[in-house]
Amino acid sequence: MKILKLEKGKLDLFASVVQQFGEVHAPTEHEGKFSFKRLNSWSEARLDYNRTVLPPRKYFLPPRETLFKYREATGYVPATEDLEKRVVLFGVHACDIHALNILDEVFGKGYLDPYYLTRRKNITIIGIDCTPDEHCFCRSMRADFAETGFDLFLKDIGDHYLTFVGTARGDDMVIATGPLFSEVTHSDIVEYKRRSSQKCDTFKLDLEIRDLPEIFELEYQADIWEELGEKCLSCGNCSMVCPTCYCYDVADEVKLGSHDGDRVRLWDSCLFATHALVAGGENFRKTRSSRIKFRFYHKQRGFVAEYGRPSCVGCGRCIEACPVGINIVGVINRLRGVEHASTD
Repeated sequence: MKILKLEKGKLDLFASVVQQFGEVHAPTEHEGKFSFKRLNSWSEARLDYNRTVLPPRKYFLPPRETLFKYREATGYVPATEDLEKRVVLFGVHACDIHALNILDEVFGKGYLDPYYLTRRKNITIIGIDCTPDEHCFCRSMRADFAETGFDLFLKDIGDHYLTFVGTARGDDMVIATGPLFSEVTHSDIVEYKRRSSQKCDTFKLDLEIRDLPEIFELEYQADIWEELGEKCLSCGNCSMVCPTCYCYDVADEVKLGSHDGDRVRLWDSCLFATHALVAGGENFRKTRSSRIKFRFYHKQRGFVAEYGRPSCVGCGRCIEACPVGINIVGVINRLRGVEHASTD
């Protein structure tokens, strides 16, 4: 892996050059919340953000997309709008890059999803370092440092960013920007290691994931699930903001008075009352307690069995988004029997 450094004062110039690789989208702020959107000018970018409301997942698996159209006169018509659009996502945190790597496993192996994979190919990822806040526990989930899944990754070392080049496209971006990058010095390495060590001490939440699947097996009948079921609103907020949730529903939308329509897919949530509803009216998870238990078990037990790691990356979005204060760290610590731990 090639490692160079980029002066912070030249970041706007760098961003202007990489526009040749696609539309530049970065975190922007509105009323104290952050979201990725296309920049009108570099001054809109907020690279010091904590987390965006919706994760970068929205670029690869949109909340709503048309899979194909069917027309009585012409038959089936593929929906290819925006699939080939090139985008540069600037300022993606390590936990969200880990989340994309997880989605790559889901949509890129076994049954391939051409919609997801085409977008993944055409979207450039430039990662950036972050400062943990009171909701972050990505270090506990081994997602505070990204080794793959990005084209470039910027690490703050003061007046410069240490820049890790992860792909051939990332190398092309470095070449395209010419003399903006320079070689790393010994003092840069020392500063990087100092800041890396310092960051470890800034996490306020801690979660032990060793033998967690076994803990979940032992606590399948625990009282906590009924307690959480009484508290949970089944609103699905946690699923909507989660960077790794990939459940979706498929529906046909037929135009009134015709045989023409669109087949669309939309984000879904295992917490919705209709998620496990099947023909004949049978619902395999009728109660809120069974649905919230399923969500926890899929992320921390079922996904581990299939893919070798939890599907949670510790971004803290679900903690911030839950209207009744259900805290994943508190729930898991309580299952572990950690003293004074709670679900709040």
